[in-house]
Amino acid sequence: MKESAVNPSQPLTPPAPVDEVLPIPQMFIYGLQHVLVMYAGAVAVPLVVGSAVGLPAEQIILLISTDLFICGFSTIAQSLGIGRWIGCRLPLIQGCTFAALVPMVLIGKEYGLGGISGAVIVAGIFTLICAPWISRLVRFFPKVVMGSIVTLIGLSIMPVAGGWIGGGNSELSDFGNLLSLLLAAVTLFIILNIYTFASGLIKNTAVLLGLIAGSLIWSFFRPLDFQLVHATPWFNLPQPMRFATPEFHLLPVALLSMVMVVVMVETMSSMMATGDIAGKKVDPTMLRNGLNACGLATTICGLFNLFPYAAFAQNVGLIGMTGVRSRFVVAVSGIILILMGLFSKMAALVVVIPKPILGGAGIVMFGMVAVSGIRTLGHVNYRNNNNSMVVALTLGLGLMPVLVPGLFAQFPPMMQLFLHSGITIGTVIAILANLTLNGAKSVKPACNTCEQPGPDPLPSNTAAREVAVRTVRMWLLLRKVQKQQVQEE
Repeated sequence: MKESAVNPSQPLTPPAPVDEVLPIPQMFIYGLQHVLVMYAGAVAVPLVVGSAVGLPAEQIILLISTDLFICGFSTIAQSLGIGRWIGCRLPLIQGCTFAALVPMVLIGKEYGLGGISGAVIVAGIFTLICAPWISRLVRFFPKVVMGSIVTLIGLSIMPVAGGWIGGGNSELSDFGNLLSLLLAAVTLFIILNIYTFASGLIKNTAVLLGLIAGSLIWSFFRPLDFQLVHATPWFNLPQPMRFATPEFHLLPVALLSMVMVVVMVETMSSMMATGDIAGKKVDPTMLRNGLNACGLATTICGLFNLFPYAAFAQNVGLIGMTGVRSRFVVAVSGIILILMGLFSKMAALVVVIPKPILGGAGIVMFGMVAVSGIRTLGHVNYRNNNNSMVVALTLGLGLMPVLVPGLFAQFPPMMQLFLHSGITIGTVIAILANLTLNGAKSVKPACNTCEQPGPDPLPSNTAAREVAVRTVRMWLLLRKVQKQQVQEE
């Protein structure tokens, strides 16, 4: 008789970190942490656009709940995948993209919410059509390009944390007040201490515990605002075309379709950054499937009077910080988002977390995205090539819209749609600079048999923790010696 193909005496190969299934309680806690990180950005777009088109506060709350509901389903589709064509199967959170915010406000003021919805539907279909061709750009992303873009993503989203620390809105009279800055620093201090001295589950939930502790401390100085929670209904079942019937106009459709090219480039950058952190090789098929998930979600969102979807770069930093790379954790985040969309008081409850507390946590999370890119750049060869110039141009030009927001204000509105995004500028510059300065030899065809990248190592005990442990041990030893001396006397 032939031997069995599987030898029971041999240990089974452990799953890759991205495919690891953790215990349900841990996945819930880690998933909730992801939701808290992305929530402020997820609700910002429907909040701003809903206000711009004149929706009353009650309808804006329902719009946000519907957004969270669809966001949860699209996150599950992206992380777990549907068939062979939908989802990149990476730990990516989906949400409304900021890249389309300004165009949608302009469209809404001219054509109303119906004009936005029609343009979003066509833009989603446009993304599905373009995904197979756009995804082939992966061969233009060698390490020097990839590392530069990931570093740029981390630096570009850092002002978001800065805005939260100041209070959320720079136009407020008390923006940057001493209390906000102090409690943001306290939250950061709490997170760093938990991350340094704790271990296991507590260490990996440092951000979540820091947000809870920071909010409690904030409540001693200023009461938490539960007004929105009381005004929100308990249950909300999303309904298609609840707020407006989609209308199709040529200019809004063309405008949002052009914006979706920017969104696709940014989404591919986030997918490759996540793959780099999780140790998963990102190939054109994964990029295509990820873009298909974004396009499908965007098309469905248009039917529900919502807005274009993309991968959230904020959560990439959380993956690097905690070391939890499982896509099933992010799928649990999707389930939590669906529940928050159905039970809208849950969604309103998260708004209670003060912006400065979120900002204190954002400093670490967004910085970890930049660190991931710097680590990739550390493996780049800078001898006998122009890689250093590629990095310099990518970061220098990509940070211009972030450091000088009004730099391109004199350009036509259509060009400003592309120039306002430093990530988009940096991605284009990195590809062109690498091709121009290093030549076509730097571009290698996609390789399915190449060595898989190793995942980032799990966070280890830091030097501060080791010093603290040694200090405590020495103190206990001295106390023991002193007691012995006293007894001898």
